[in-house]
Amino acid sequence: MVSLDEIKSEKYISLETYRKNGEPVKTPVWFVVKNNLIYVVTRSKTGKVKRLKNNLQVKFALCTIRGKITGEWFSGTAEILSEKETPNVVKWRDEKYGFMAKMAKFLSKSKGDFFTFSIKID
Repeated sequence: MVSLDEIKSEKYISLETYRKNGEPVKTPVWFVVKNNLIYVVTRSKTGKVKRLKNNLQVKFALCTIRGKITGEWFSGTAEILSEKETPNVVKWRDEKYGFMAKMAKFLSKSKGDFFTFSIKID
């Protein structure tokens, strides 16, 4: 079992979500660890959001910015967070990633509103 404390200082996880036909799609994402959960911020018009709405089962592993896996895979269950919870998660992400998060906010505006979810390890 992975200790989330061991990975919270890492920069990226490869998030595996699933298409309706069950085909896995891996995406490197930023993450924050709080309250024994992994939190991810994305935008509402991204493919991973569409896939999560169909299937909350996910896998994740530590990876590089380009998605090269550097750790072992873990299974988890995602939970889509409410609009009320989203500002806190965005704040945590911004604190962890600093200037890069500000740049990402600006560059990703066309992909919809902020969308956040948590991952609980199964």
